[in-house]
Parts: sequence; C-alpha cells; structure tokens
Amino acid sequence: MRTNIHTFFVISIILSCLSGFVDVHFITKRDARLDDRKDCPPVEGQPQPPTRVDTTARLQALRTEMLTAEVDVYIIPSEDAHQSEYPPSYDLRRTYISGLSGSAGIAVVTANKAALWTDGRYHLQADDELDCNWILMKDGVEGVPTMTEWIIEQMMNSTRKNVGASPFLLSSSKWKTYEEAFTQEEIMMKSVGANDLIDKIWTSGRPEKPNTPINALPLKFAGRSWQDKIVDLRSEMTKKHAGAFIVTSLDETAWLFNIRANDILYNPFVVSYAIVEMNQISLYLIGASTKLSQVPTDEETTEKLYQHLNTNQDGTCTGKTDLCVKVLEYNQSTLLADITTLAETSQSLKIWVTISCNQAIYETIPQSQVIQANSKVALIKSMKNSVERDGMQNSHIRDAVALINFMTKLEKEVKEGKKWTEVSAAADLKTYRFDQEYNRGLSFNSISGVGSNGAIIHYSPSNITDKQITTSEMYLLDSGGQYLDGTTDVTRTFHFGTPTEYEKECYTRVLMGHIDLALTKWPRGLYGRDFDAIARKPLWDVGLVYRHGTGHGIGAYLSVHEGPGRISISHSVNPSDEPLDEHMFFSDEPGYYEAGKFGIRLETIVMTEIVETEYHFDGTTMLGFKSITLVPYEPHLINFSMLSQKQIDWLNAYHKRVENEVGPKLSGEPLEWMKARTQTITTTSPASIILPSILLICITSILSLLK
Repeated sequence: MRTNIHTFFVISIILSCLSGFVDVHFITKRDARLDDRKDCPPVEGQPQPPTRVDTTARLQALRTEMLTAEVDVYIIPSEDAHQSEYPPSYDLRRTYISGLSGSAGIAVVTANKAALWTDGRYHLQADDELDCNWILMKDGVEGVPTMTEWIIEQMMNSTRKNVGASPFLLSSSKWKTYEEAFTQEEIMMKSVGANDLIDKIWTSGRPEKPNTPINALPLKFAGRSWQDKIVDLRSEMTKKHAGAFIVTSLDETAWLFNIRANDILYNPFVVSYAIVEMNQISLYLIGASTKLSQVPTDEETTEKLYQHLNTNQDGTCTGKTDLCVKVLEYNQSTLLADITTLAETSQSLKIWVTISCNQAIYETIPQSQVIQANSKVALIKSMKNSVERDGMQNSHIRDAVALINFMTKLEKEVKEGKKWTEVSAAADLKTYRFDQEYNRGLSFNSISGVGSNGAIIHYSPSNITDKQITTSEMYLLDSGGQYLDGTTDVTRTFHFGTPTEYEKECYTRVLMGHIDLALTKWPRGLYGRDFDAIARKPLWDVGLVYRHGTGHGIGAYLSVHEGPGRISISHSVNPSDEPLDEHMFFSDEPGYYEAGKFGIRLETIVMTEIVETEYHFDGTTMLGFKSITLVPYEPHLINFSMLSQKQIDWLNAYHKRVENEVGPKLSGEPLEWMKARTQTITTTSPASIILPSILLICITSILSLLK
C-alpha cells in the first residue's frame, strides 16, 4: 500500500510538472451580432448580472423631455464642457442614462430604442453593465454601423428629423462631422442650448459640482513659471495672427498657470476656462473670490493663489504692472458673453480656439474672426521641460519601489494560502504608494483583475465582482500614482502557480511586441499610428488581436492620459493628432485578452529622445524611446526560445537598469524578489533556461517522498 501511495504521488508530481509544457486550448470564434447581449432579453426567474443598472425610468423621463424639446433622437456624449476624458462626477451624464461606468462611449436615445457605442476596452464591461434596454454597438467590430449611420436608418420614416444635443457637451469638430453626415439626408442637428435634457431629469442623487482648494505648483516641480509660458503662448499667437486664445481643456489651464486641485477624481485639475489676449489674461474659476485668499492645503505650496497669479485679492489687476491674471467667477453664460464682447471690440480681431473646444463656444465667435487649430498649449505641455523630465524619472523609481514592495508581500502570502482578493490587493497597494515622497494619490482606479476579470480591459474591481487571487489563474495589475513631480502608470501580469503553455505563449508574444516597440527608431515627423503595428505583429503572426491603442501620452502631475500624441491604430485619424517628438512621454502597452479566461497586458512608460544611428540620411533626426518604468517582468511566464537575441539583449539591459536604479532603494525580501526576476539571460534555448529548474523541483519532491 505504501508503494502504491508513493507511486500515486510520483505520477501526480510528474503530471503536474508536465502540465507546464503541454496545454490543449480552443479559441472560439466570436460572434459580432448587434443583438448578442448577455442574458437579454430577460428571462423570468433568471437573474441579471449584478452590475447592471435599471435604466427604464430614466429613459422614459428622457423621452418625455425629448417630446417637449421636439427632437426625435438625443445624443449623450461622455465628455463635459471641457471635453474631459474623465469628467467630474457631476458631469457623468452618459453613465447616468446608460449604466456604463467606463470612460469612453456615446449614447443615443430614440423614441423606442437606446444604443451605446464604445471601443474595445469596454466591450465586455458594457455587456455586464448595460441593461436590456440598450443595444451594444462594439466599435471596431466588423459589421457594426457608425453612430450617424444608425441614426439615419432610425429616422427613415420620421417627419420631424431633428437630432438633439447639448452644444456644451459636444466638441465643435464632432458637431460639424455629424451635421455633414445628416445634412445630405435632410436631418438637422438641433441645439438644446444650455438646457441639457439629462440635467432636467437627473434631479436625485446627483453629486455636487466640484469645488476643491487650488494650490500653486512650486517652480521646483513645474520647471517654468506661468509667466514664461504665457510669453511662449503669445509668441505662437503672433505667428497665427491671433489676438486671443481660448483655453478650454482642464489639463491645459492647470499646466499653463501652474495650479493644481482635485476637482476630478485621480486628476489634479481645476474646473476652469481661460482667455489669453495680448494685453490681458482672464481665468474663470468656481468660487473664485474665496479661493484667491485661501491658505494653501499642500505642504509644498507657500503662496496663496492671488499671490501666485500676481492679482489683487478681489481678482482684479488694478495697479499691477507685471503680468497679472484677472480672476472671474466660472459661469458658462458669463464666458460666452465675454467672448461676444471680445469679438465685438474689433472685427479684425482673430480668436484662436482648439479642435476640441465645445460647439457653444465655437458658434459664439463670428466665422470671419475664428481660427480653429490644434492647441499649442497641449503640444508644448507634452514636450516636457528638463525639470519635468527629471521629475517623471524620479517619481517612476519611487513608484517602482512601492510596487515591488507590495508584490513581494502579495506573492508570498498568496502562495502561503492567505486570502487576497482583487479589491483587497488594490487597497493595500494604495498604502504603499501613499508612503512615497511627494505622493498625492492615485492616477486612476487600479485595474486589479483575476482570470476572466483580467480580460475586461478597463475592469474596475468592486465588492460585487471581487475574485480571490489564487495560484491557478493569471492576475493583471494596472495601477499608477500622482506625485508632485510626475504621474505614473504601470501594468504587469502575474501567475503565482504554474501557467499553461498557451498562457506563456500569449505573455511572451505580448512581451515581444512590447520590446519591439521599445526598440523602434523613426525619423522625426511620424505619428504614433505609423508604427503602432510593430507592437501587434507577434500576436498577429498567430491570429491574436487586442482592441485598444498601444500607447497614450501621460502628463507630469497631470492626466494619466495626455494628448496630442498617441500610439494607436485603434482610433480614426484625428485632426488634433500630432507627430511624436522629443521629450514626450507615452505608454508602451500591448496586451491580449480571452473573454472568460484571462487578460495579459504589459505597460511601461517611455520617453522619446533623439538617438544616434549608424547613418544620417539627408541630416534626418532620428527618435527612439527610453524606458522610464522600472519594474521587472515575470521570467516563468516567458518562453525564452521565442525571443530573438535582440529582444534578449534588451531584456537584460532593462533588468540591469532595474537592479542599478531601483535596487539601492530596496532591502530584504523585496530586494530578493527583484533580483530573482532580473537574472541575466545567457541563451535562448528553452531547455537550458527552464527545464533544469522544473526538473530539479520535480526530482527533489520525488526523493523526499521516497525517503
């Protein structure tokens, strides 16, 4: 009997070891039908997903308002009046009417239908969160109509043919695009003015308007004074023959005036507008009179706001000889009235607005006086100055320390059998970041996803969906922090047990694309879309695809997603796009996701810099990437035989930087955790790298049982 037990355990161990090498998997073909909604229509007695919001009453109330406003169709975008990707809670109108909590999407409501378009990041999440009142339109999936195509089809037999929308919530460029598509079908875009229909029905449980304290960002973090930035902007205005520039994006006002607040969760922004003229600067703030004299709430800030902006305590510039900012109360009607007055002062005055400014502002300016072009503030902001570059690199080192310290603890305790969940892991990681110097919170809600939840690209863990982290499933962790000297965003994927060969292949192919993009060199003037495919090729080679952009810009103590540059073929060509240039920061984040199974993403922040090449054709300036995130990858998820020598060399060099730059700030178990993942790879032979260690574990286990 003893021999039989030993034999059973020996066979079990051998099979367990072999399972790391052999895995049979099936990839099912995905159905892209528009009516392919999970658990829809509802079946009596069958529960709906717990994350769904019942929107029946809300849609009924909206349709009543649509009748009053005489519109057949109503468009509800995700953005606020500033076209923010992440609006204040008060402005989450599309979330309120649809139930989708993700950051991207546009909702359309007719008299008897409701549809929502969203990109690949939110396809799975939208199916979980939208109730059965909604048709889910998956952008990027073959056969899915565009929003304008669908609206035109719905209005074929309509007599009124009015499509309603708030001009404050749609950018002027989108408004124009919709108008052009509808005009040929004799459909009209109808403005509802300042009376957005969602505002009329969202009367209960709505968050308050944002109104948080404003702190000046010290020069040791900003690198340049707001006065110098105004001089630069006015120089660009002169080149455009513009007498005024209207700043509408919240990250631009925060950067231009070196001010930060917490009006938007995870984004240190101030809800504001600004008008920069050649002889005057106006800044519109909520609670302006109070905030000007408030004592700073950040320990690093020493000046009150009125002192920082060189204005009087009442916001006027009377008696000021140097550059002064006139501070006014934030009000949409006041702003439009001031723009009207500005345009009327001189019919020859040209007013520069950006591509993303809202339709209400755009239509206030006479066509003969408007200049619409990309924002120079956005472009200059994205090309970080030397202080910002140093701060970004320093903050990423501190952030790596926080993540490595946390992961050391998490992996050890999961393997010991202690209970960790997606929610508890995200909460604990937050405390490690908060302990770091200059930390001012998170840069976004951590994406902590186990197994099937990891396949939801922008998954947000909650008590409803929470899963335990185990040794049997993949674990995707996408997180970041806000620091006075930088913003971080890092994703690593883990497996605390024995991954399947298929999981390892997928991880390795994601890593290959990740490395290939990091190695890319290109001539100045190219857009990110020109080489996005480089990161996808290792996956494409075997028929695997991910439905999100490969890289987004990132700010310096600003937004975790920053324009105008991006690395993406997942989006249509945008007139606000700019080429990638020196000193910009981007994410390098390919991934792969299997619905119901697992998600893999590897994200490292990179900085563009001028690089030397062997040849210099026609004096061309070549650019490349320097990795700023310094967190090791997972060796036991890598099939090293798939990597080229060039990829191996990059991985070794990267891990050497982790050792040299992060290592001195680690000690004890976290230092050992890091060193275990940064060992030099000397060969691409899978047998010489992986097999001995696995066989050693197997043999040791067998011998211990046979004693």
